Amino acid sequence: MPLPLKYNFRNITVRKSSTFATAFTIGLTVGVFLMVMALARGIDLTLTSSGEPLNLIVLREGSTAELNSSVSRENLNNLMFLDGVVREGDQPLVAPETLTLIYKARKGMSQGSNVTIRGVGPMSNKLRSGFKTVAGRMFQPGLAEAVVSERIAQRFQGLDVGDKFRIQTSDYTVVGLFEAGGKAFESEIWVDVNSLASSTKRDTFSTVLLRAKDETALQSLAKRITDDQRLHLKALPERTFYEDQQGAASGALKGLAVFIGFIMAVGAGFAGMNTMYAAVARRTKEIGTLRVLGFRRRSILIAFLLESVVIAVIGVAIGIMLALPLNFVSTGTANFTNFSEIAFNFRVTPDLMLWALIFGVTIGLLGSLLPSVRASRFKIVDALRS
Repeated sequence: MPLPLKYNFRNITVRKSSTFATAFTIGLTVGVFLMVMALARGIDLTLTSSGEPLNLIVLREGSTAELNSSVSRENLNNLMFLDGVVREGDQPLVAPETLTLIYKARKGMSQGSNVTIRGVGPMSNKLRSGFKTVAGRMFQPGLAEAVVSERIAQRFQGLDVGDKFRIQTSDYTVVGLFEAGGKAFESEIWVDVNSLASSTKRDTFSTVLLRAKDETALQSLAKRITDDQRLHLKALPERTFYEDQQGAASGALKGLAVFIGFIMAVGAGFAGMNTMYAAVARRTKEIGTLRVLGFRRRSILIAFLLESVVIAVIGVAIGIMLALPLNFVSTGTANFTNFSEIAFNFRVTPDLMLWALIFGVTIGLLGSLLPSVRASRFKIVDALRS
């Protein structure tokens, strides 16, 4: 027959100090694992939300990122008048864009990171939802003016409204700050595409963004552009493009979370094992008495495993409470696709908390398995004599 649950809870409350110490060790392990995974999830959600469902991004054939792509002005003219492209009046919803990088020092530090400069056209804002100016104004086309993501302005020196920064030989004035609805564009500085072309002395664009009339037109345009051997271009749905970037940007963080979690889990598992071995040593006579009363070995094994699971669940709760204050906290890291800063929020999502629960309970079970088996194998006479 099984042992009553109140027996397990009584033993946990009696051993308050050792229970809390073990739970806190598991909690630290779960908390660190959850924090690093929240970093990766923040990047994932930032990138996956960046693409619009009917937008198509056109790059040079063979390019893996906007930074190493090139689209000629002749190709731009060909793309603008393709069937299936949405038009606003007599103007197609097509935006040529150019990317470059500048190095900026972080606030309060002498070292810094690359920041992405995006040259945008008049249609760029209409092709992207969530963009809004939160301070100052939008830049004027043709002038050496810039609008900076509010997140980037908070993280780097000299990017507030009124400040100037240099792109090669040209000085640009920051005239406004913007938000982009939590998308990847909040890691960028936007300037006029023609002004940037003049500053960088480029006569080509990095990419062309266009809006298809519907899903059928999107697939048809992508195939037509990619299959046209004269263009030497490839076209991808914008959502697919950012989803492909997601793996490179967050994969390293996920690997780090698994590695750190494994190392700490070993330590937490040993802590749990020591706690359970000590509990078995103190309760040897009690185990013998339970056997005399008719409780089977399996019931004793399950009872000890259940105690370890309860301790692990308490530890998971501690770990989640440690990680939750970071939810939606803004941070940044390197985007390995274009070697620049990507700004995003920590995201402690429900599915991550579920994984944390599984992770913590697994630590508790593995750490208590050997002590529980030992407890269940005590002979009645030996247990009563100890």
